[in-house]
Amino acid sequence: MKNSAYLKKYVENHPNNKMAWYLLGKEYEATGQEGKAHYCYMQAGTIYEAFESSKVTEEMWDGYKDGLLHESRQREKHGRLVRKICVSFLFAMMIFWMPSVHTPSEQNLGIGVQMDWNQDTEESSEQSQDPATVSTINVPFFTAKGYFGNAEDRINAVGSLLDVRTSNVPSIHVLGMERIGKWLIWSDDMPVVFGIDRNTQNGQTTLQSYDPLTCDCTPPDSTKLQKLAEQWISAEESLAVLSSAMKHYKEKYGNWPSELSELNKPFPNNWIAGTDVVMKQSFKPLLIQLRNSESMGKLDGGSHAGDERSKGNSQTEQGKSQAGAMPYFTQPLEVIVDLKQHRLAVVSGKVILRSYPVGLGGDRTPEGIYKISDKVVNPNGRDDGDFGSRGMQLSDTNYAIHGTNEPDSIGKDESLGCIRMFGEDVEELFDLIPMGTKVTVGKGILSDLESVPKQRFALDNRQDQSNPHRTYHWLD
Repeated sequence: MKNSAYLKKYVENHPNNKMAWYLLGKEYEATGQEGKAHYCYMQAGTIYEAFESSKVTEEMWDGYKDGLLHESRQREKHGRLVRKICVSFLFAMMIFWMPSVHTPSEQNLGIGVQMDWNQDTEESSEQSQDPATVSTINVPFFTAKGYFGNAEDRINAVGSLLDVRTSNVPSIHVLGMERIGKWLIWSDDMPVVFGIDRNTQNGQTTLQSYDPLTCDCTPPDSTKLQKLAEQWISAEESLAVLSSAMKHYKEKYGNWPSELSELNKPFPNNWIAGTDVVMKQSFKPLLIQLRNSESMGKLDGGSHAGDERSKGNSQTEQGKSQAGAMPYFTQPLEVIVDLKQHRLAVVSGKVILRSYPVGLGGDRTPEGIYKISDKVVNPNGRDDGDFGSRGMQLSDTNYAIHGTNEPDSIGKDESLGCIRMFGEDVEELFDLIPMGTKVTVGKGILSDLESVPKQRFALDNRQDQSNPHRTYHWLD
């Protein structure tokens, strides 16, 4: 019963960990407490269904259970974390087989984009197709989860993946995100840490580790898979920009844009700074998704894809195509400015996509919540003036996020209140955040972060976004 006590305390502290509920139910069942066991199995939901039908030995379950118990005991001893717990057990067994099951979706896989998924090619295809059949299921699905933060992240990354309704999807691969405080860090080189592959002929499923640090194994070569993951990462950033712009457009006008060109107009209707192949191919499927999500009352009803939650779907069979899944980032992009850290971050939910050092004005930079109300290229007709090559005004005030001709002021409080950025940083930010983007300015709201990923985000097909009819008097 001592083990049951530890497991009970663990589920009290981690009520969303379905695997812990399942193991507690097994403990109660072993001691004849059928009522309590049944309750735990109900809380375990689809984990119960999946693992009751799996061919996993008692020794394997003991290893998983010991991992949770060990972590629970360690938390009682001043909260020390264990380095390798149940995930090391899962990956040590390398491969296990279980029948595919239909389970409620709790993990966003990301919308499909028409790309050349042939592993001998890295370029995206620009061939036009019917939006309803943008991509087929014969490609890997990807998602990203917190993984390199603590043991609990690794537990949840495995457990949540088994909850996905993807019986028609041949493979799902998880990219590992680092955790810093409450934030998960998105990057262009997130590694593939594990995956699930299904044999569509015999209905068997294989769990494969690609992380040698958390398994006693030599993982298979994931080089080609990693290249596909990099394409997915890039595509999801474009989709995050596009979906954010579409939602802000809807907020202002009360209706969705019917064509991509409605978002890509010259100043002052430059909702986005340009377009790319992903946006062109995904606009129509994404529009269908957003309309259906709105009709089901789920638009912006939850947090980003890395959180555990159910999501809407416009297709009755999710696995038919990647176009049947919402983008990974389901919350609009936002900007957070930390006055103490001199740091600006682009976030969606609890995921940070970009982080930049900024120059501020100390107490002259007001805290508050704003929206990007004006986006202009070369403010006041020049790219080397006080405001640099890009400016983004905050809620029709005299404050803005802009470039600077005083790069030495970045990281200091030398402005009159505006937010200064290096030239390359502000140009990337200009392409990342649509008009209408929420901006929160405060103190102590970001962790100590590194700067942007190696690969810069930039859009093509740019329109005229200068404004020769106005002289800007922002409080530089």
